Amino acid sequence: MRAEGQAHIERIEGALALVRRSLDWDRALRRLDELNARVEDPSLWNDHKDAEAVMRERRRLDSAIGTVKAIGAEMADAVEFVELGEMEGDDAVVAEGLATLGALAERADADKVQALLKGEADANDSYIEVHAGAGGTESQDWAEMLLRMYARWAERKGYKVETVEYQAGEQAGIKSATLLVKGENAYGYAKTESGVHRLVRISPYDSSARRHTSFSSVWVYPVIDDNIEIEIVDSDLKIDTYRASGAGGQHVNTTDSAVRITHMPSGIVVASQNDRSQHKNRATAMNMLKARLFEREMAEREAAASGEYQEKSEIGWGHQIRSYVLQPYQLVKDLRTGITSTAPGDVLDGALDPFIAAALAQRVTGETVEVEDVE
Repeated sequence: MRAEGQAHIERIEGALALVRRSLDWDRALRRLDELNARVEDPSLWNDHKDAEAVMRERRRLDSAIGTVKAIGAEMADAVEFVELGEMEGDDAVVAEGLATLGALAERADADKVQALLKGEADANDSYIEVHAGAGGTESQDWAEMLLRMYARWAERKGYKVETVEYQAGEQAGIKSATLLVKGENAYGYAKTESGVHRLVRISPYDSSARRHTSFSSVWVYPVIDDNIEIEIVDSDLKIDTYRASGAGGQHVNTTDSAVRITHMPSGIVVASQNDRSQHKNRATAMNMLKARLFEREMAEREAAASGEYQEKSEIGWGHQIRSYVLQPYQLVKDLRTGITSTAPGDVLDGALDPFIAAALAQRVTGETVEVEDVE
């Protein structure tokens, strides 16, 4: 087998191994057998809610297991095809087989990411909050760049994007903003983006053209449905209204229609100003609060299993998950996975999938990497 073909095989096998690990392969096979037996039982449909849950789980497992088996079988066929071509000295057959292996490797990578989205709320829509760190205009401009990056990423995925809350900066950029991203698995894909993001560049606001470092934080949490019960006590809430504002006059209103809700026990603050109706903004903000509380509980559960849990940290040095360097060289580096890009312009235009895929895989493997930060 030529080196090119071997590289494709290793890539495919690595992706399939990660999917099997994610599924807990032997347990998944047993569970699918159990679900198939339940589906054949006519009494299952006596409880439609339970039946629908069983069918959803069955479809998910059947699809994931079927994909792994299908790709494995197709890889074996392609390898046999290449080896046959090599034995007969037929370069055309070898080239066709290698092309098939290359396409399978791409497919395996895509299916790998899909299979990693198996969390309780991964399939849901998502909120993405961006907050500027200390540093005034510099950080506020950086926060707006991040907001655009996530909007462009969502558009690339075919998702719908709405701006729920927008607080403009004093001179440029934003103090904070919240996007609502609607689409299948929006939360599952976006969830690993939570953390502090650092920008290093020559400041367009510095007349001396000095290099500046700016920080902004991103917080991602799922939109929850009516089936999830979150109890909130009214006396725990501080509700403020204010006049909505936005960049270029967007969302500007002449009444105090925007709503900010502070959940005092947790310190969580949410706000909505997307609608001209204070009543609708309050309902949206309450949904956001429930989502934040639900996400917090999921994070605590996940961290308890791994033995560690950290609250949202100060937006500054030592807490960032990714660095974006525009000057004196160009590099984006993820400080959790070690994934890099030498095209920060593409990344800031929404090319985030390699970073997301690596971070999702890391959650499954639990493997950490020693990554030096970029200056």
